[in-house]
Formats: sequence, C-alpha cells, structure tokens
Amino acid sequence: MNLLLAQCDPKAPLLDADTRERVLAALPGWLPDAEAKVIGRRFGFDNFYQVMAFVDAVAEIAHAQDHHPEMLVGYNACTVSWTTHSRGGLTLNDAICAAQVSALPEASGT
Repeated sequence: MNLLLAQCDPKAPLLDADTRERVLAALPGWLPDAEAKVIGRRFGFDNFYQVMAFVDAVAEIAHAQDHHPEMLVGYNACTVSWTTHSRGGLTLNDAICAAQVSALPEASGT
C-alpha cells in the first residue's frame, strides 16, 4: 500500500504488533510512545513563520483525511503526534497521515 496516496478509513482496526512494526519501519523519524499507542515526530525550523506554514500544511492533510493530530507548536519546532482516539491506539490512519506529513515540502528542512 502506498501511504502517500491512501485515504483514511473511519473503521480502520488497531494495528497488530507485526503490522505496527512493518508500518513504523516505513516511517523514518516517527517514534512510538512506550505503549505503542501514539507515534510522534519533532520537526525543526529556522523561525516561527516556517513553523506556522508547516502547521497549516498539516492542517490541510488532517482536514482532507478527517483524522487530526496533536501538535505542540513552538518558536522553531513542531511536534506532531498521531493516534486513533476512537480505537485507543494506532491504526493505518495514523501511518497514512504520518507519511503524508513527512512528504510535505515544509517538512524538508527538518
């Protein structure tokens, strides 16, 4: 499956451990939390304007996919975290959105 072209499915099931490991291997820089229920990545920038352009681009993906991250926004960085709250952990939806965020031109300077 090409995560960059995939669409989120509101009924996506939780990833089993084997699938989760394969998916994470395809997402360089994205790290799971201790319980493997959330994946996150920090993106660094030169200034706040670049951070906000990145946040706007992430918002476009989230809106298009109807799947929304947690974001911690600072002067020169933004940490993006994905989980599927309705399932209580990671689904393919989180991987789809993480891959699409990683592919943003705004993410290239990180």
